[in-house]
Amino acid sequence: MDMNALMKQAQQFQERLSKIQEELGAKTVTGSAGGGMVTATANGRSELLSLTLEPGVVNPDDVQLLQDLIVAAVNDALLKAKKLGQGELGKLTGGMHIPGLF
Repeated sequence: MDMNALMKQAQQFQERLSKIQEELGAKTVTGSAGGGMVTATANGRSELLSLTLEPGVVNPDDVQLLQDLIVAAVNDALLKAKKLGQGELGKLTGGMHIPGLF
């Protein structure tokens, strides 16, 4: 096995991985709960970017419902972001799961 060729392949892999991670930061996904009353937007790096609440969902007498809807919307957005990342990285790894990549 040629060590120089192996090192070159590793470097190319790292460069492509860095590019994909950069691109994932620019892509967004939206999760929602309560029929769209709460929406959460995250990027492909699973970073929460925004949270939107429709005025009708804010009820001081039922804070628990609002909290549950926020958690559900954020989890929905983060799950979609994870799937987006896995799909993009799967193109790089040929579908092979590499622990720690995503």
